[in-house]
Amino acid sequence: MTVAGGLPRQLVRFAAVGLVSTAVHLGLFATLASAGVASQLANGTALVIATIGNTAANRWWTFGVVGRHRLVTHHGQALLIFAITWVASTAALAVLQAVHPAASTTSQTAVVAAANIASTVLRFVAMRSWIFRGRQEPPAPSAPPALSEPPAPSASAVPPASAAAPRHLSRGRRVRPPRSTTGR
Repeated sequence: MTVAGGLPRQLVRFAAVGLVSTAVHLGLFATLASAGVASQLANGTALVIATIGNTAANRWWTFGVVGRHRLVTHHGQALLIFAITWVASTAALAVLQAVHPAASTTSQTAVVAAANIASTVLRFVAMRSWIFRGRQEPPAPSAPPALSEPPAPSASAVPPASAAAPRHLSRGRRVRPPRSTTGR
């Protein structure tokens, strides 16, 4: 990846983004659940909001992706990865509700937090190897080619005498290229 420091720095940044995102997710979940919103709906709503922020932060800060190129694709892929966390947290809440139907908001929040922690490694691997894989460093240069005679210049390599230099090279003036030494 192109972020200086490679994998270690990415892990630290991913963890920092994850802590903030988890705090947002759990805070929204607890607020919605304590306001009477059904726990599954509260979880889904809070998780979607946290996932959008998480993807934007990881895209820019963790994996060094800037600009709009593939922005929609990255967020679409992240929503697929969102399914990992959503399934884990939904299943954990369903088990808690089956075992303890009157579980407190604190207990429910703890269960959602545990499910998030369990799915974090999968999210990092998916982001690094699938969503942002195009940001990997180019391969190291190969060995230089064996020395040989330089190729003879071809006639097409010499511009015709009538060709003018591009304007960006001539500061707005048309400049005549140097004369060809072949044939004159």
